[in-house]
Amino acid sequence: QVHLVESGGGLVQAGGSLRLSCTASRSIFSINAAGWYRQCPGKQRELVARISSDGSTNYADSVKGRFTISKDSAKDTVYLHMNSLKVDDTAVYYCNANIATIEDPYYGNDYWGKGTLVTVSS
Repeated sequence: QVHLVESGGGLVQAGGSLRLSCTASRSIFSINAAGWYRQCPGKQRELVARISSDGSTNYADSVKGRFTISKDSAKDTVYLHMNSLKVDDTAVYYCNANIATIEDPYYGNDYWGKGTLVTVSS
């Protein structure tokens, strides 16, 4: 079983930056598509950013130009670099990834992290 381990959350002042990371808990073949989601207080979970197998990226309009998603295949890690943070960015951020393993070597299975809290203060 693969688990995604998230780190990098914490408290930051508005206008600051933070980098989240998401790493597979054991050896895998590859990370295919991956994404970061967030759940703001009182709202449903929403897509923040995603990266496809070919490296192309998509962002929610609310974070476009401020957030950057990237993937380091050698480290089996997905990152979310957040700049110019706003109070409205406060949320629990979840990593999601389609991971190819020996059990599912081609199109893989989807896995979710447990979430990491990002709090932006004014």
